[in-house]
Amino acid sequence: MNISQLQILITISRCGSFSDAALELGISQSAVSRAIAALENELDVPLLVRGRFGAKLTSVGERIITHAQTIVDVRESIEYEANLEKALYNSRLRIASFRSAATHLLPPKIAQFQRAFPRVEVSLIECDPAGVEQLLRSGDVDLGLLPLPRSEDFATWEIARDEYVVLLPKVSRPVKEQLTWQELSTRSFILWNYAECTTAVKEHWAQWGQALKVSYIVKEDSTIVSMVAQGLGSAILPRLAAMPIPETVESCPLPVPLERVIGVAILSSSPPVPAVDKFLDVMRK
Repeated sequence: MNISQLQILITISRCGSFSDAALELGISQSAVSRAIAALENELDVPLLVRGRFGAKLTSVGERIITHAQTIVDVRESIEYEANLEKALYNSRLRIASFRSAATHLLPPKIAQFQRAFPRVEVSLIECDPAGVEQLLRSGDVDLGLLPLPRSEDFATWEIARDEYVVLLPKVSRPVKEQLTWQELSTRSFILWNYAECTTAVKEHWAQWGQALKVSYIVKEDSTIVSMVAQGLGSAILPRLAAMPIPETVESCPLPVPLERVIGVAILSSSPPVPAVDKFLDVMRK
């Protein structure tokens, strides 16, 4: 018994005749007849009834064909995995991400991917979201981590939500569990010189009819955290961007929650790449 004999039996049962099965398989009718005769001879049972109406499975043939289909399906799965491995052999995966996602979200996922596919070379570039988009458009990276939403040029999948927090210098009196807009209006803030997050914060304040006092605008999130620790002001950052939060800094939720959605993105027009597909599976889980 071999796979080709089982495939021929399955095709005959679907087509209803030896001639139609031969036409679909691209072989001669005599080759189809020989394969079925050999299979019936080996199993020592009739699998098909032939007649003017064509060919029809016998009762035992009906039972056997279920197992034959399973065997063929398993073989196709084996071939798929083998072909996938060959496609992944000595391939590469190029990732771009903004810093906080690269620091806190990607390392465990890359480690998980590398354990499963050790022959894939993985590289990581850190840059701001605009830079990630540019690298995706130019084809210099295969996928990127970005705040969502993005333009329709990208296919995206949400992988995390990152809450904005208020960072305050610790003082002798404990900070209330829940900050109020009234208390925040008395404070001066160090803003992040990063358009997407700063715009989100300003719009959130305006939505609730609040004024936002700004004392500094700083490029690096780590610098902002250090300045808060030194008592130079307060800040509003996504939690991942603020981490690690030092002991001298208090992290509090906003009076009304605000969060950013983080996703993995590929260029919509990108051709399918096995390494990218497998890494997307890891990220989506």
